[in-house]
Amino acid sequence: MSVALRPVRLGLVPISKFVFSQEDALRYKGLVQSRLRALNVDFVDLEGVTDDGMLFRHSDLPRVIKHLRSAGVDAVFCPHCNFGTEDVASLLGREMGLPYLLWGPRDEAPLPDGTRLRDTQCGLFATSRILQHLGVPFTYIPNCRLDDPVLDRGIQAFLQVAAVVKAFRHCRIGQIGQRNDFFWTVMVNEAELLQKFGIQVWQIYIEDLVSRMRELLGAPTDELRSTLAQMRARVRFESLNDGQIAAVAALKVVLSQMAEELELAAISLQCFPTLQRNFGIYPCYANSLITEAGVPVICESDIHGAITAVILQAAAGETGRPFFADLTNRHPENDNAELLWHCGAFPLNLADEGVEPVVGEHFIMPGAEAGVGHWRIRGGPLTIARFDAEHGEYRLGFGHGEGTTGPETVGAYVWMQVSDWLTWERKFIRGPYIHHVAGIHGHLGPVLQEACRYIPSLTPDPIEPDAEVLEQFWWR
Repeated sequence: MSVALRPVRLGLVPISKFVFSQEDALRYKGLVQSRLRALNVDFVDLEGVTDDGMLFRHSDLPRVIKHLRSAGVDAVFCPHCNFGTEDVASLLGREMGLPYLLWGPRDEAPLPDGTRLRDTQCGLFATSRILQHLGVPFTYIPNCRLDDPVLDRGIQAFLQVAAVVKAFRHCRIGQIGQRNDFFWTVMVNEAELLQKFGIQVWQIYIEDLVSRMRELLGAPTDELRSTLAQMRARVRFESLNDGQIAAVAALKVVLSQMAEELELAAISLQCFPTLQRNFGIYPCYANSLITEAGVPVICESDIHGAITAVILQAAAGETGRPFFADLTNRHPENDNAELLWHCGAFPLNLADEGVEPVVGEHFIMPGAEAGVGHWRIRGGPLTIARFDAEHGEYRLGFGHGEGTTGPETVGAYVWMQVSDWLTWERKFIRGPYIHHVAGIHGHLGPVLQEACRYIPSLTPDPIEPDAEVLEQFWWR
């Protein structure tokens, strides 16, 4: 399974203080645990680690950190169950170095004698200040009651943020084959990706891919035969003979094996000319199926495009699948719509209802070798993004759109409606972005903007809506 698809494990660290009601803090600890279980969150708490399953003593901090690290948590949630202890809560955040969620329950009215049990909001202000002193990034859900929808929505979004950060930090991109000499737009700095972000670009000779495909075709396995049958059942083939179809199936099997063997988050593939010279095929249909299975396969040796797809897939959760597209043409009649298109590698399970998927010839490239998918994908809410850099400054551009109607075309495609296309066009012309983007269904801008908080050297660059509107997601 791709790192981007592995569930996030949350470290639950309830915070209290030696003053205020410890009894009420314990009650709220239990209520938070129950809320997380109701949301099906995978979490590790402090039961059996500290005396009361909460943190407020400095002496407990080393034991808590060891426990959370041993459990392999990907993020930390520190609900302040009364005022809280700002120093240990903040030191925990610094030492863990993981996405950090700060929240506390809204207080009830004072008791009849005028005393108060928690003063939680006051403690949240204190902890947020110390987190800033220590340079610890954090996500904040407003002080609200346990049954407030903003809490459930915020927890789920925070888990998506943590998934993005986890996938990004463990990102290994398999580059199969070198960049084509005329694709200057996809040049990257591998050393800088490793230095700044820990992203590995794993070089794989395309000759190794060809050799393994030939070996498999010469001695077919049950996996190849099963893959071939499934592929035939899902699309109508045009202009491919049996040998070409078998080669596409072999490509799918070998790429899947390589992804598993090397623990790749995504694959950047040299689409041509090697596969055409050796097998008379384009890889698009195979790429589609592997992306559908959870490992994005990106066209034209675009490593930054592959990183973008990993980010979007992690943000969308276990069922979301990205598609890799060119920004191609403005709509002939709608000034604020754009054609998102590529040569047929969009995941097949995104095909629109009523569309008959066809795999056939390439309509642009010379030679007209086959293997290209032709299907329109479904519309609905879309997020489009691009991770890119210029002169060592890395940015994540992203925006929201909606699928819309438009003329039929060949390849895999969807028409996208936005509020003001010229804002998008200006963003891509001025850079640092190119015409390649990754897209995914759903509006994920707030998650992407928040995830950048935890990725040093990566600047969020929202297109539509703007940063202030996206920030309001966490507050309203």
